[in-house]
Amino acid sequence: MSTQNEFREEVELAGHIIDSLIFPKVLDEITALGGRFEIDEVQIGYQRTDPSHAQFHVIATSAEHLEKILTAIGQHGAVSVEQSDCQIVETEMTGVFPEGFHATTNQETEVRIEGEWIVVQKQEMDCSIAVDEKNKTATCVPMSEVKKGEKIVIGRAGTRVYPIERDRTGHGAFGFMNSTVSSEKPKGVTLREIASEMKKARNGNGKILVVGGPAIVHTGSREHLSHLIKNNFVQVLFAGNALATHDIEQSFFGTSLGVSMTDGGSIEEG
Repeated sequence: MSTQNEFREEVELAGHIIDSLIFPKVLDEITALGGRFEIDEVQIGYQRTDPSHAQFHVIATSAEHLEKILTAIGQHGAVSVEQSDCQIVETEMTGVFPEGFHATTNQETEVRIEGEWIVVQKQEMDCSIAVDEKNKTATCVPMSEVKKGEKIVIGRAGTRVYPIERDRTGHGAFGFMNSTVSSEKPKGVTLREIASEMKKARNGNGKILVVGGPAIVHTGSREHLSHLIKNNFVQVLFAGNALATHDIEQSFFGTSLGVSMTDGGSIEEG
């Protein structure tokens, strides 16, 4: 809907949008993109297990501006109150997405087909969504696998995302990852719990993935990580080129960012 100088649309959020900070994230996103909002209704769950619901208007300066904001907050689960089926077009070439295709995320997504919400299968980032209207199925398809004539979802209409919500139990060895970092928090208990979980994974059928960065080298921890890998505590390592680069630097020169790993001093021409 639009008036003389503004374009607006009513949207809603549902779920654990308060304790997962999804609602404030959406409002911040609107403001950061130069838009405004008017909150119409907020219903907050009485207990931690109860979902909440918010309904509000997004206001922008143009149709394009509004679409940009709605697309951004859609990644946090915000959907238009007036729902419609997803828009579908056929691909004209193999290996080429249609213009304006709906780019997927790694979060659970649904599309609306003939008034029914369908869960997208094989959820994956940076793909398109191929739809089989006859069987009412939707599947993530990477560009390398899309074929001519496939029906692909375009735009945001008739799509909704379920963002990852915060674990409300507060338990588990990795619960610390949901809280802020503080030097005052005891580390011993957490480390023992993590070590216990790693032993269970190694002795069972579990696998442990480490997402590493150059800090592993900067802090002198690469030998410890190597020990964990050699002793089958870590099965998978994800890292960018920074970790490999600094690992090579230390192996060749004994430095990290030009600083000696032995005495902490700067190396000439380091």
